[in-house]
Amino acid sequence: MKNKNFLVIGMAISMFIWGVSWPSGKVLSAYGSPFSIAFFRFFVTVLGLLPLLLLWKQPIQIKKEGFQILILASICMSTYSYLFLQGLKNGMPGAGGVLVTTLNPVIAYVFGLFLNKTTPSKKEQFGLGLGLIAGGILLKFWVNTDEILSIGNSYFLLASITWAILSKFTSKASLYGFSGSFSLWLYLICSCVMFFLADKHELQHIIQHADWIFYGNLFFSAVITTSLATTFYFYATSQIGAERASTFIFLVPASAVFTSWWLMNETVHWNTIVGGCIGALAVYVINRK
Repeated sequence: MKNKNFLVIGMAISMFIWGVSWPSGKVLSAYGSPFSIAFFRFFVTVLGLLPLLLLWKQPIQIKKEGFQILILASICMSTYSYLFLQGLKNGMPGAGGVLVTTLNPVIAYVFGLFLNKTTPSKKEQFGLGLGLIAGGILLKFWVNTDEILSIGNSYFLLASITWAILSKFTSKASLYGFSGSFSLWLYLICSCVMFFLADKHELQHIIQHADWIFYGNLFFSAVITTSLATTFYFYATSQIGAERASTFIFLVPASAVFTSWWLMNETVHWNTIVGGCIGALAVYVINRK
């Protein structure tokens, strides 16, 4: 029970941080191409996560059997980061945070049903239905049907599908070693991939001309969001499964929209409050005894 309470509290805090990461990512996306910004994020993440593993006295190696899963997860994470940043270049962080995080649990749940060949219980059906209702209210589907299909949101939709697939791979991380160690190698491979794809002259230009706003958001995005919050999410998926862990993502939209309003002057509407409350209720229903 104590471990479950720890997971619930940790996931709630991580999801709030994820919400803040959307306006923060919007700021970073203005400084360069998605490949360049993703490289800096992953590289700094490795620098932030390695000391934590040494502090926790955890081995950084993983079993050889996990290499295949690691490579597949790295491909998904690299793809997700590109779609995330490209979507932010063309769309708004509040709308993106809502679209991705409301669809992600649904997609992950469908994948889980398909792979496990199981049917959801009545409680899970009710909780998932609440999550869908929350997403519809947050999206204002009765008004913004055309906006959902815009260029920016198209990237966000693909990002949501990619993250759902990634969650299935990371749920196997604990089978091959400590989840944090798996994440360290994941981010290291992703940083190498993005460095290969990035324009080297652009990387140099960013380093030479970036200001404190860039480095502040880079620290938050890489160390706080990825090293801490996302690594905790990967740990939670290995403990409670990708489907149940993904339901906590219903908590992210309200945080993303609120912080986008606070930091970037996006307008907050009544549907944000109502949808956020229903999303939190969905998390409770699916995870209660």
